[in-house]
Amino acid sequence: MFDIAALLLTLSALFGWLNRRIVRLPHSIGLLVMGLAASLLLVLLDLAVPDQHIYEDLTRALRQVDFTGIVMDGMLAFLLFAGALGLDIGALRNRAWPVVTLALAGTAISTAVVGLAFWAVMQAMGQPLSLAWALVFGALISPTDPVAVLATLKNVKVPPELEIEVQGEALFNDGVGLVLFTLLLGYAAGSGSEAGIGSVAHHLVWEAGGGLALGACTGFLAYRAMRAIDDFPVEVLITLALVTGTYALAERFGMSGPLSVVAAGMIIGDRGVRYAMSDRTQSYVSALWTLIDEVLNSVLFLLIGLEVLVLRFEHTALAVAAAAVPIVLGARLVAVSAPLLLFPWSWQLSARNIPFLTWAGVHGGISVALALSLPDVPEKATILTATYAVVLFSIIVQGSTLGLVARHTLLKDKATSS
Repeated sequence: MFDIAALLLTLSALFGWLNRRIVRLPHSIGLLVMGLAASLLLVLLDLAVPDQHIYEDLTRALRQVDFTGIVMDGMLAFLLFAGALGLDIGALRNRAWPVVTLALAGTAISTAVVGLAFWAVMQAMGQPLSLAWALVFGALISPTDPVAVLATLKNVKVPPELEIEVQGEALFNDGVGLVLFTLLLGYAAGSGSEAGIGSVAHHLVWEAGGGLALGACTGFLAYRAMRAIDDFPVEVLITLALVTGTYALAERFGMSGPLSVVAAGMIIGDRGVRYAMSDRTQSYVSALWTLIDEVLNSVLFLLIGLEVLVLRFEHTALAVAAAAVPIVLGARLVAVSAPLLLFPWSWQLSARNIPFLTWAGVHGGISVALALSLPDVPEKATILTATYAVVLFSIIVQGSTLGLVARHTLLKDKATSS
């Protein structure tokens, strides 16, 4: 594991330097593109010089990396906490209705639309995919990835109210998505046939509500502990303990670990910064979590690019990929548009924001991790291919052009208001 960590950090540093000096893409997107390019070059090199075994050696090393475990039980807690620290609670409170609508109704609508459309297209293509497994794909791909979204928004200037909607949705829709994924996976695999409304509501309340409550409690305890002292090394250590301890407790009691660390991070980022930290402590805490965010993001996006080396694609991979991308984009459009029809009385839901919200639905490592966690069933290859295609498209294409969409939306708004 030390050798693998050394390899990933070295490649992250090398590719980051090359991107900064030559390619000049946004950092996270650049690392993913360069990791993907390196993977494809290694495949071509292996075909040209098969006796060198370079491809086999690197692939063997990457297969030892538990991508799902690293993302879901390692990086995710730290990345979400770092993102929640910078969330403006006052702005989030003002935009609570759009955020809740997108996180709850939007995720559920997108799951249904993606599942039905993907099932119909796969049937037309002759792919062996049942409706149950198509809905599993819908559940794992519908939530926007908070890590990818927050990394993308660093390079985009948008109105504060629109930015907080995208951030809030990305941070909070994991609870809904993971509950739907767990229930639909159990049903598809034949181990959870009782997925009625009562079961869904129970899981949603316990996992999502329980996770938020747990994070609020641990975050408040950490805030009180930090307020009682003025010692920056101890306070920095408290934030690290808060993340790991809260996430571990949530997983132990079957609650949502991601939502629990988001709630804890919001409390520390708001009350902790205002009432419990000196200026010196704030600078150290901010520097630490900015560094953690940047380093882990670098490794994660590099891993996504390199993961193509260990994925096994079927001969129909291109057709599946070509079908999955427009289906997910279309479902995202429906998901952000439907609340306007369902709640026409809400002045906070604006049709002008639909293009940006649709294009800002970026997917990332969480979707890949969930797809890799599927049992070894015949449908896994199709779902994994579709997931990887959507993730690459959303990060590279949507992530790199989101600024253009934002500027176009702003120009239209200004022209309309004038």
